[in-house]
Amino acid sequence: MPNALASLMLLLWPVVSLVLFRRLPLERAILWCILAGYLLLPPVAEFDLPLVPDMDKFTIPSIMAFVLCIGVMGKKVPLLPRHPLAKLLTLLFTFAVIPTVMTNGDPVIFEVLADADPIVFITDMLPGLRWRDLGSVMINQVIILMPFLLARRYLSSPEGQKELLLALCIAGLAYSIPSLIEIRLSPQINIMVYGFFQHDFAQTMRQGGFRPIVFMPHSLWLALFMFSAVLAAVSLAHAAKGRDRLRLAIAAAYLFFVLYLCKSFASLAYGLSFVPLVALASPRWQIRVAITLAALAITYPMLRNLGVIPTEAILAQAEAISPERAQSLGYRFDNEAMLLQRAAEKPWFGWGGWGRNLVRELETGAIVSIPDGHWILLFGTLGWLGYLAEMGLLSLSILLLGIEIHRRRRQQISPYATPIALILAATMVDMMLNDTLVPMTWLCAGSVLGYAERLRYPGLFEKPRALFAGRQVLMPQPLPPGARKHI
Repeated sequence: MPNALASLMLLLWPVVSLVLFRRLPLERAILWCILAGYLLLPPVAEFDLPLVPDMDKFTIPSIMAFVLCIGVMGKKVPLLPRHPLAKLLTLLFTFAVIPTVMTNGDPVIFEVLADADPIVFITDMLPGLRWRDLGSVMINQVIILMPFLLARRYLSSPEGQKELLLALCIAGLAYSIPSLIEIRLSPQINIMVYGFFQHDFAQTMRQGGFRPIVFMPHSLWLALFMFSAVLAAVSLAHAAKGRDRLRLAIAAAYLFFVLYLCKSFASLAYGLSFVPLVALASPRWQIRVAITLAALAITYPMLRNLGVIPTEAILAQAEAISPERAQSLGYRFDNEAMLLQRAAEKPWFGWGGWGRNLVRELETGAIVSIPDGHWILLFGTLGWLGYLAEMGLLSLSILLLGIEIHRRRRQQISPYATPIALILAATMVDMMLNDTLVPMTWLCAGSVLGYAERLRYPGLFEKPRALFAGRQVLMPQPLPPGARKHI
């Protein structure tokens, strides 16, 4: 159980956020409010308040960044994108939960027949969704979108994108210190600080050593964050000149070494694939790769349903690399198959919350399926409508950037836009295996979409000039003598 310090940190984060917004430029305040909260606040710990979503390390920083940006700084945050399709998907993301709630009012009942007698005993029950749950679910959708909306407005310029990548690089360098300590001594920092371990300790042991976790929900989250920091450092080094390029190149090499020590095969594979791409390839090739990965991520459920994904061949290749990884991947595929069968019972709007999307024993209600990938959780909870709204919004950001890059020459494109798109695309691919969608992912998506809209609609975020600003009011002059006034 989390100790008092864990609760205190969650309570104090609004104060920390206020200090950040008072002392830092707006872009940095938004970034560090959300990023530092993700890295430092206790995982799992939350405040379970009535009629609103749980307040935790994801929701509190997002709410504070949004509220302080509008309420304290007096800045405007557009609630809808300019592009028509992005606007439609944003509205769909927010309101797609309405049919989910409306079609899940019936409870899920688990019952057992008493011996030979025709008497049925109810052993367990999952409640149905009611109208009062609709407000909480919709508020949660809005909170999820807050980093996206902030980044679209204030982190979508080349300067804002550079700040985003710089924040990832600096945070990665800082987080590498506790990570190296845990790699050497075992994951103990969260226990020492917040009084509990946030996951299964056995999953931190790999290849005769340890995988760091620090204050993350899982070691895989930390490894994916380190990959993002590596790619950020490489992109900054590629765009820098003189001594700054050398410093950033050294930082990138160091962060890649830490990524290797994290012992995550997927994140290391992303690093090995994308680092040369960012360092050597043009923005056109980078965005092509990002679009391809986003297309794979959004079509994965369709391909799984059709049986097109060669799971047996993939497992055979994984077995050749690592039997341990092959066993883990096979376990994921088996659970996906069970959860897909469950989701097929309510394909359009899903099963809603309360764990209703999970596969359970018919008599006891015990959970027999363990969902890993974010896509299967989303698909089972909100169905095709919710899935296409969320994954479509993430993918559309990359696609629109690709369209705008195709229309322009290389020198007209920000050197920071495509690396952020690659970080987003890699996260979307990782979401096929893990539930790694976090507020930083939405920051990247908002930054990419906002930059694409800036290219498509010049002057989108510029302040309109006041109607009479700088004008002199001309007073009527008297007519010269002898002139006639015609009406």
